[in-house]
Amino acid sequence: MTLLQYDPSGALDARTGLTPAQWAEGLAHADSLRQACLQAAAAESPWSFLDLPRQQLEAYEQHREDSELGRVFSLANGMHDRLDAVVVLGVGGSSLGAQALLQACCHPYHNELSRGGRGSKPRMYFAGDSLDNDATAALLDRLAAAGTEDNPVCDCWGLCVVSQSGERLETGVAFRQFLAALQRSRARDPGSLSKFVFPVTGPRGRLRSWVQRLGCDPILNVPDQLCSRYSVLCPSGLLPAAFLGLDCIQLLLGAMAISDHFRTAPAEENIVLQFAAANHLLHRHRGCSLRVSSVWSQSLAGLGRWYEQVLGESTGGAAAPLPITMVNPGDWHSRDPRRRSDTQNTLVNNLLLARYRTDPLAVDACRSDHGGLNFLTGKSLPELNRAASDRSIRLWQQAGFPTTTLTLPSLDTHALGQLFQLLMIASAVEAVWLGRDPFAPSAAAADLAAAYQTLPPQT
Repeated sequence: MTLLQYDPSGALDARTGLTPAQWAEGLAHADSLRQACLQAAAAESPWSFLDLPRQQLEAYEQHREDSELGRVFSLANGMHDRLDAVVVLGVGGSSLGAQALLQACCHPYHNELSRGGRGSKPRMYFAGDSLDNDATAALLDRLAAAGTEDNPVCDCWGLCVVSQSGERLETGVAFRQFLAALQRSRARDPGSLSKFVFPVTGPRGRLRSWVQRLGCDPILNVPDQLCSRYSVLCPSGLLPAAFLGLDCIQLLLGAMAISDHFRTAPAEENIVLQFAAANHLLHRHRGCSLRVSSVWSQSLAGLGRWYEQVLGESTGGAAAPLPITMVNPGDWHSRDPRRRSDTQNTLVNNLLLARYRTDPLAVDACRSDHGGLNFLTGKSLPELNRAASDRSIRLWQQAGFPTTTLTLPSLDTHALGQLFQLLMIASAVEAVWLGRDPFAPSAAAADLAAAYQTLPPQT
């Protein structure tokens, strides 16, 4: 399988980016950080996410259905003929990875397809990450509505609740509300309730106690030492992916390929170290605190949002980089960084696709040449998109913005596994470079918890 391609050359212009000396010194320091990170990964520490893909694949090879990955497959495959929708409850790292996988690897209108069109895979919805009254009510109404197909399975749905600790109030409140709705939907067979609740949680905590009382079996595990924002490649992301029929083996193989590359490739060829170094050094030497992920496929918008959360929580603190995502060319009109005068505080990381899942769509000829676009006849949408991205990158560079380009060979689970692992490793390395603990609890969660405590008691 082809590895991702990374091109930092747009950030290595001494006038607007890094000097050769800064780049060479930075790569050398990144190499020293790599050795420290690898030593930490060898111990029982949060850095073990580096070796998690290999460990899961080896356990599955040896133990099959008795391994954690085997339990994921057995659970998902066993429910495909018993339900037609799954609601994933979780917040932050507990659900954003699964949302990114759905958006990147499935039909853009997956939930609108017939059951046959989905290959009997369930519709998938996400909740438990906000306290939006209307959104929650609408999803509960949608689940309560009768199916439109003449198949009793189309009225059946289940809950996948994901929380390592079970402490997040947003997910806990949603679990109460959706569990009550699930109980009502299974009123004719109340004994089956626990079979339609799929928990993914840590070895201890409120959620595990709750689902144990419900009688849920199996309860899938988030390793105790794993930080939830780095959990997309454990059952937190793998179970939703398996429900959708995605190739979890290739997802893990892609991540393992990046871990091996990070471990063994020299710094001048190591795309993980180069990505971390370019981002950190531009922040340090050029003040590039605003970090734009410029994605050139709508399918990758969810991945941009996931990366915002991983990077933002890992490096959080004073003078931390601020990540935002642009989905281009649509966002070019409103978020073009050239609209700002402070060019020196912005880095644009472009994310491109070398190949799309579907056949290229060409522009048709029009007899009346409506819009004067006949000069584009025969050109495909990927060609137009690449022309737009190439010109945008040139314009940003001409305006003084440092840019980099990360190219996925294709939009499949192997490439997505590579990208997830690259961005997680790079975020953790950069946090260490900043002198911060990439796995520290989020201060925002504590702030919200304090806000809820101020509510007056119910009278």
